[in-house]
Amino acid sequence: MAMVQPIVKWAGGKRQLLSLLDLFIPKEFEQYYEPFAGGAALLFYLQPKRAIMADLNNELINLYQIIRSDVQALINDLHQHQNTKEYYYSVRELDRNYEEYAKLTAVQRASRLLYLNRTCYNGLYRVNRRGEFNTPYGHYKNPGIVNAEALIAMHRYFKENEITFLHRNFVDFFQEQTFKKGDFVYLDPPYDCIGDQNNFVYYNAQGFGKSEQLQLKEICDKLTEQGVKFLLSNSATPFILDLYRYYYIDIVKARRIIASQVDRRGAIDEVVIRNYVE
Repeated sequence: MAMVQPIVKWAGGKRQLLSLLDLFIPKEFEQYYEPFAGGAALLFYLQPKRAIMADLNNELINLYQIIRSDVQALINDLHQHQNTKEYYYSVRELDRNYEEYAKLTAVQRASRLLYLNRTCYNGLYRVNRRGEFNTPYGHYKNPGIVNAEALIAMHRYFKENEITFLHRNFVDFFQEQTFKKGDFVYLDPPYDCIGDQNNFVYYNAQGFGKSEQLQLKEICDKLTEQGVKFLLSNSATPFILDLYRYYYIDIVKARRIIASQVDRRGAIDEVVIRNYVE
């Protein structure tokens, strides 16, 4: 298989955990599902022939769809961007004017997201309560705005296989899909947190709290009833450990690169939860 790497940095991304996750992946499965796509590191690591991916972040899904359908136009548009503080903030501010932002083409929106992701502080995707991107400029000398080789490799993978990207919240995603025994679902939701330790990350304007974690647990129970294998990543909080106590739980150390405060980076306890034994 050709090497395909995640094209965006993403809070909670799984690049650092791939070798550990690989220990728990089913040896065989029919179709791959991932409702919290993010940087999609596990998808690109496994490179299944059939996958349905989803995310609540419409800009992220648009990026993947453009890479699939019009990668050369995206590469061409990326070349126009400048790595200066003034230019960065002019691009960042585009989503403050909804009427003007709506005039951007899908390619321009994909280019904007990728540019901001490469040049913002620490590659942290963060929005405010209005859904506006608000990460500050990163001051990097060579952020690698245009990586044509990586984009083309991803494009080829998408085109040569049945890889679908949907803009959905996880509840709608599971209501729409028809799962069958032999399928495999990887779940990487926004992590449960204690107090405000993770409140710097807003994956979307709605957030992801205890009620959503409970909804996801109910979905896991239904998948289990259907004979569908799931693997779930989350933080090793007492709430999560208790919630999934009847499933197989392994605690792993994950080194977190993306964090807003330096003293919160480093190795932290995460859980890998599954409903099967390999």
